[in-house]
Amino acid sequence: MVDMPLLLAVVAILTLGLVNLYSATSVYIDDESRARLADIYVTQIYWIVVGAMLAILVAAVDYRHYERVAPVLYAGGMVSLGLVFILGRDIRGSSRWIQLGSFAFQPSEFMKIFLILMVAKFVHNDARTEPRSLVDLAPVALMILAPVTAVMAQPDLGTSLIYLLTALSMVAMMRIRVFSVLSLIGTGAVSLPLAWTFVMRDYQKHRITSFLNPEADKTGTGWHALQSQTAIGNGQFSGEGFMQGTQNQFGFLPEQYSDFPFAVFSEDWGFLGAVLLIGLYAFVCVWAIHVASQAKDRFGAALAVGVGAMLFWHAVFNIGMATGVLPVVGITLPLFSYGGSSVLTMLMGLGLLMNVSMRR
Repeated sequence: MVDMPLLLAVVAILTLGLVNLYSATSVYIDDESRARLADIYVTQIYWIVVGAMLAILVAAVDYRHYERVAPVLYAGGMVSLGLVFILGRDIRGSSRWIQLGSFAFQPSEFMKIFLILMVAKFVHNDARTEPRSLVDLAPVALMILAPVTAVMAQPDLGTSLIYLLTALSMVAMMRIRVFSVLSLIGTGAVSLPLAWTFVMRDYQKHRITSFLNPEADKTGTGWHALQSQTAIGNGQFSGEGFMQGTQNQFGFLPEQYSDFPFAVFSEDWGFLGAVLLIGLYAFVCVWAIHVASQAKDRFGAALAVGVGAMLFWHAVFNIGMATGVLPVVGITLPLFSYGGSSVLTMLMGLGLLMNVSMRR
């Protein structure tokens, strides 16, 4: 049976996302740019239709079959991440897209689903009752760190964080020794200064420093966050009205259809609209935990937790970016931001969640 609460919540987010994208792409600029932005809105509709069909297909096949093919999908995903360095198209200093004719896709997006499947398989197979040690966790750690490292090299800090946090949310389902948890926290703390010095690129460091002090470079690295916060503040309680947000309509808000759609929505619909949207995301995340609690096996429960965690961390980082609570790391707002690979990945993930719910 179809999970109607989940379906209605997802349809509501998609509908609000399309309404918001129309507003975000209807800014007062020259005719050529207006035509390009109109194409974005139409293209998004196409991607949603394709994503919905993929979600139906994913939900129709018993999710237990995905456990058997998880290693193959994971290996294919790692190969595609490697091909990015050979065939990748460079956009704004990052090689994240593979171009096939007129079609470009982002392998790191689809790898989110493959990683969730693989970690769920590990959680399902490791059914021991005693707490796990660091040695026990080594296989899943390598499984997680391989795509994290590959994506960091592109470079894409935001997606690598999504991989890490989503997978750790799933691993948290397992019993782990206290010493192992403390050791992991200590290792992470020691790794931060090393990552800052040897791993992170200069522009990523500038994003962190501008987050800590956005006023230091208002027209440079701090511009995005300051304009987003201004737009959200303009919305006040009930918003300036549909397609009336001044920061968006007059072109002050950058990346308004990809990185900062929440700012556009908040400026148009105010605090009330923001609460409604956040409430929808919260409902889907909580519902994913409910589905996990009702799943008939550990693999299904881990899948539900993984999909819910992926949605949760995406929403937290994107809304945090828009409000200035977190640094700008280029993470999309699920089902709301423009982007074919992102929309397809999220709808496939929600298809998996629907799959588990239908067979609980």
